[in-house]
Amino acid sequence: MKIINGIIKFFDKILITPITKLIIRFTKSRERSGIRFEALLAKPAVLLFISLFLAIGIFVFVDQKMFKFSDSSAEVFKDQKVEAVYNEEAYVVEGLPETVDITLIGSKADLYIAKQSSEHTVTVDLTGLKPGTHKVNMEYSKGVDGIEYSVNPSVATVIIYDKVSSSHNLDYDIINENKMDKKYVVEDVKLSADKVTIRGAQYKIDEVTSVKALIDAEKIDVSAEKTQKIDDIALKAYDKDGNVVDVEFVPEKVSAEVTIASPSKDLTLNFVPKGSLAFGKAISSYTFSNNKVTAYGPSKVLKGLESIDIEVDVDKISSDTSLDIVIPKPSGIRSLSISNVKLELKITDIDSEPVKFNVSLTGINVGDGLVAQPVDEDNSVIEVEVNGTKSVLSSIKAEDITAYVDLKGKTEGVYDLEVQVKGKNPLAVYEAKRKKASIKVTKER
Repeated sequence: MKIINGIIKFFDKILITPITKLIIRFTKSRERSGIRFEALLAKPAVLLFISLFLAIGIFVFVDQKMFKFSDSSAEVFKDQKVEAVYNEEAYVVEGLPETVDITLIGSKADLYIAKQSSEHTVTVDLTGLKPGTHKVNMEYSKGVDGIEYSVNPSVATVIIYDKVSSSHNLDYDIINENKMDKKYVVEDVKLSADKVTIRGAQYKIDEVTSVKALIDAEKIDVSAEKTQKIDDIALKAYDKDGNVVDVEFVPEKVSAEVTIASPSKDLTLNFVPKGSLAFGKAISSYTFSNNKVTAYGPSKVLKGLESIDIEVDVDKISSDTSLDIVIPKPSGIRSLSISNVKLELKITDIDSEPVKFNVSLTGINVGDGLVAQPVDEDNSVIEVEVNGTKSVLSSIKAEDITAYVDLKGKTEGVYDLEVQVKGKNPLAVYEAKRKKASIKVTKER
């Protein structure tokens, strides 16, 4: 209405008012010549009728677009949704863009009307197309008369597949478990279904190696009863490399009964000295401010733990020392009751000659399906020298000492590896006289 009122005021100013003045001048001139039309033309009703007639004529003139008042304008609508029409139960469509840009060209008035639409969806009708590759046009269906439009991209290459189904075992993963109170663990999960149906293109179905329900630990209320129900659990399908595969699920979501617990176990702290004390010195005693720590974690992890080894660098220490030590958290343990402990070391002079033992070399962290052994007899026995006070050395036996090499990550082959030594008595200092040993790793027969 503002546009129409503006047009009327414009023509009233440049046409109606001048014409009215012209008529008045004309009547005055006719009066001088003796012709009397002024009585009729000077009447307000007549002038009003003439003005109304001109206004109606101008409105029709503009409405029929017989005159152009302004140049065309353009408006771009970015990221507008694309919707495909096809039988979703029977087919899978790939290659269709999710959004397109729509450019509208026309008068400002028509563009204003077009902009009032909150959505400018592009619909692609794939009805009747069979499986295969097709080029389809992107058509904008909400056009306004007088508006020209273009869609970018205007053409898409789509691939249509038959939709197939397959049954798959359902497992679960706990996500955001690190955000739970560390004293609690998910002890058991019972899903509402042990199998689900996956649907999609055959090549997608073939890629799937696992389907998992993703249980969000943030939805678990640790203050509630130990077993609680979690609904609307999302499903994900994965390939052999752990990448997500885009398929449909039937059902789309599942529920689960989740049992939470707070398993704990008291573990002994073991002092494991590393390095060599100052020459002629030995540890006569040590004391932890706490000899035990409570560990929280899954029951199966706690079952295999009895103690925590705390390695302490004692290199060059020559006198009584007090140290603040961070307690290492064993793998799989979520929390410890304390994180630090104070260690008091008492240092004394060595009052005995070192003792030597021959210890058989062993390997740790051998890979599954592999065996490790020294390449020859010379590499199979390690001479270990033990230093300490007379009272400490008198209690040490060869079976209390372990000489080993770490084979973590090693595959088949021969390796020269560092020899490491540890003993049951932490007050003694153990040193392997052979620094490296040759080990052969082979497949288990």
